Amino acid sequence: MTPEILESGAIAHQVEARPRITVFGAGKMGGILLQAFLKQQLFAPSEITATVAHEERATVLATQWGVDVTTDNLRAAEQADILLLAVKPFQINDLLEKVRPALTPEKLIISVAASMKTDAIEQAAGMDIAVIRAMPNTPSMLGAGIAGLCRGRFVSDAQMDLASRIFATVGRTVIVDEKHMDAVTGLSASGPAFIYIILESLAEAGVKVGLPRDIATLLAAQTTFGAAKMVLDTGYHPALLKDAVTTPAGCTVDGILELEEGGLRVTLIKAVMRATARAKELASG
Repeated sequence: MTPEILESGAIAHQVEARPRITVFGAGKMGGILLQAFLKQQLFAPSEITATVAHEERATVLATQWGVDVTTDNLRAAEQADILLLAVKPFQINDLLEKVRPALTPEKLIISVAASMKTDAIEQAAGMDIAVIRAMPNTPSMLGAGIAGLCRGRFVSDAQMDLASRIFATVGRTVIVDEKHMDAVTGLSASGPAFIYIILESLAEAGVKVGLPRDIATLLAAQTTFGAAKMVLDTGYHPALLKDAVTTPAGCTVDGILELEEGGLRVTLIKAVMRATARAKELASG
């Protein structure tokens, strides 16, 4: 299957229906997505409910975000057309058991829990219900994320389009077969951490060769951003863009030789492989 990529942008006006959404587990990723929905005006505050484990946290977040935040998962499910599951993989079964009385085949479940397959979620729901897996990443906080999506057996084209539009508010969206979702987790969900290490190392190198730390960090960050934008905007293979920077007998080629000698390329490949393998294990807790 060739991935379908959707660009980011304000899309609230493109969604004809105004469904209600509940974010179950308004923690790190759930909170990022909820705030992005509000910022992009995809959902009005009155159309969003969030759930957390503790009353004190619910009060704080309700005040902070201006939405209904509750510890009552069943009530939150009853009033939702879209159930966004942002809890840990091993919590999915218990959550769906508690909210099962509120589930109907007309509702849409979107899960951002790593590794939990659509058929397992369908079974936990106890009915033929639309389930979409999504794996966004933390740059979604700034609208610069990317989310991999895959569909379950009972998902309509309209529901898939709606999910794609939801996640397009926080960056880009790529639609893949479910067999690729763990790889999406290992690459794009874990990937920002790998990039931060590279960026931090570039900044440290700048300090090592005499730059003030703030300037070195700015240079490293903007260089990383610019290089990524070149790939996205030109569509050129990274190798071609690398060659354009690497002039004969210049300084860049010497730096590249050091990277190759240090095994950076192989280390990054192994990091993604290890993260992907771990993603396969998470559903079991």
